[in-house]
Amino acid sequence: MSTLLLCATTTGYQTQAFAEAARRMGHQVILATDRCHVMENPWGDDAVAWRILDQQPGAGIPPGIDGVVSLGDQAALRAAALGLRFHSLAAVQAAIDKQLTRRCFEAAGLPVPAYQLAEHGAPGFPCVLKPANRSASQGVIRVNNQAEFDTSLARIRRLVGPEPVLAEQFIPGHEFALEGVVTSGQLHVVAMFDKPDPLDGPYFEETIYLTSPPDDAIIATAGRAVAALGLTDGSIHAEMRVNRKGVWMLEVAPRPIGGLCARVIPHLAEQLIEHALTRQAPAFYADPAGVMMIPVPREGLYRSVEGIERARAVPGIEDVVITATVGQHLKPWPEGNSYPGFIFARGGDPNQALRQAHACLKFDLATVLPSFASGALAD
Repeated sequence: MSTLLLCATTTGYQTQAFAEAARRMGHQVILATDRCHVMENPWGDDAVAWRILDQQPGAGIPPGIDGVVSLGDQAALRAAALGLRFHSLAAVQAAIDKQLTRRCFEAAGLPVPAYQLAEHGAPGFPCVLKPANRSASQGVIRVNNQAEFDTSLARIRRLVGPEPVLAEQFIPGHEFALEGVVTSGQLHVVAMFDKPDPLDGPYFEETIYLTSPPDDAIIATAGRAVAALGLTDGSIHAEMRVNRKGVWMLEVAPRPIGGLCARVIPHLAEQLIEHALTRQAPAFYADPAGVMMIPVPREGLYRSVEGIERARAVPGIEDVVITATVGQHLKPWPEGNSYPGFIFARGGDPNQALRQAHACLKFDLATVLPSFASGALAD
């Protein structure tokens, strides 16, 4: 029996799925999460609290860990600090800080848009304002002139406070994503995704990922980006834009694809666990498949959704999973960072199937009254 350290969040969609996968494979699982560090086992998972790891790296982690899987950027920071076989702490810090990422790419000779801290103004228009340390496109806004720059920066400041905000020239082009693992600095690609919906702003809520064939230029550039950041051992999720000037890396996150999207690659959890324990890289997956991160229709408190069974009956649809809970406050982007659910398609034309299934869904959201701090429902 091998022992896996799973660094994750208590509320993350993937945590339970990865833990259950590891146990099915016959491995022991040690959890390290953002659970409360002053209460005795509040989630009933016997996890080690991140706060304890921050104060005493390794405290509560038994000896004999055979592999590490990290689910999320902050979880990757904790995993990297433990000195186990994983990406280094410096590499993870560079990967999750957008300003450091740009510096590393620039030093490696990769194409990089003009950028600077937003407090120094725009490097040119159109440009994109983005919090340096947020994920899932939260707080990311395209602006086309100085008036939009000033208004949008104030909006982002209300969201992130004094956190650094980056301003970088907008990169036109088609967006792709790449899922992979790194072994001793060598990138192995697990899957590539096409993002068929234009992501030109002003906000950047992602919707559909479709599996796509391998692309040599994208893979080669992603490998250079991995090396530039110093990522050496573990999962990565990379995003990039492609235009006539080449491949422009947006990010290389030290974690797998987020949310429930990992389900689009069959047995991805098991494959990433196997890689962490044995360094065996997964095979490339290119069968036609796709996932839709269901867009947030408007701000409101989630009540219910109609049409789930009709959506599941659409040919090619594998499943429809609603993750929103009753009373959950859903916000569109750029303030939002949580989807109400996911739709999965496989075989045939997954793009068409996903759109047809989404059209079957009708969400009931209650209006949020600003005068009610408690978030009472309004009819």
